[in-house]
Amino acid sequence: MTVRNVSDTARWVAWYRAEESDRRDALFRDPFARQLAGERGAEIVRTLPGARRLGWVMTVRTCVFDELVLRSVATEGVDTVVNLACGFDTRPYRLALPATLRWFEVDLPPMIEEKEVALAGERPVCQLESVPLDLADTAGRAALFRRIGSQGKRALILTEGLLAYLEPQVVLELARALHAEPTFAIWVLDVVSPFILEHQMRRTNVQLAAADVRLRFAPAEGEEFFRPAGWIPAEFRRTAEEAARLHREMPMAWLWHLIWRLSTARWRAEMARRYRAGVAMLRRE
Repeated sequence: MTVRNVSDTARWVAWYRAEESDRRDALFRDPFARQLAGERGAEIVRTLPGARRLGWVMTVRTCVFDELVLRSVATEGVDTVVNLACGFDTRPYRLALPATLRWFEVDLPPMIEEKEVALAGERPVCQLESVPLDLADTAGRAALFRRIGSQGKRALILTEGLLAYLEPQVVLELARALHAEPTFAIWVLDVVSPFILEHQMRRTNVQLAAADVRLRFAPAEGEEFFRPAGWIPAEFRRTAEEAARLHREMPMAWLWHLIWRLSTARWRAEMARRYRAGVAMLRRE
């Protein structure tokens, strides 16, 4: 199987960061991405159906998350960042963050161990704590959230690439658990439409399901899904619009722009609904 387990998805995503970092006009530089992705990451991108065409999407997502993290720390009084299912994320090492910032990264024990070994000689720019924890352990999760919440004044939560693999009810339970901590103030996450999940990612999902890893979460209501759990949508960055801003549009984007200009308003509205994807920022109610 191309993807053997959920940890392989971290290698998959890290390889996209390595490819972007190699460009002359790179939007970011991740000097650790290639080592963390390894040959497995490269193999997944080469062989997983549909993976090759996702590079621009992952680059844009990385950039938008970077921007929102830096802005939240600089202008919103965030003193704590909590990255859930962090995978091989390297922001505590590569972003210009204040040394006083507390950064918690949480993932499965084997993932945390592998990452710590790979980056053993590197020094994070902020106060980093790596927490080995299965987020399905609700008791352990609650205890961790209480501990983090009691130590800081204003926390930013990151779930980059996590929620798509969870059932809607599990996502809702996580949203409520996060909202239970008064200092957890901002949540940044990525979300896609049901159409993208069901049609655009169909072949990829078949391969992932063979490894007991499957894309499940794509709410029809988008980020409004989180409102009943106390999280209010504050900002949404559409992937397509951000790609144009960052000059990382999909191949043949010019043809899509031409069709868009020649189409009816009704068709454009329907396409905007079907292909809605991006990064959302939520604030606690």
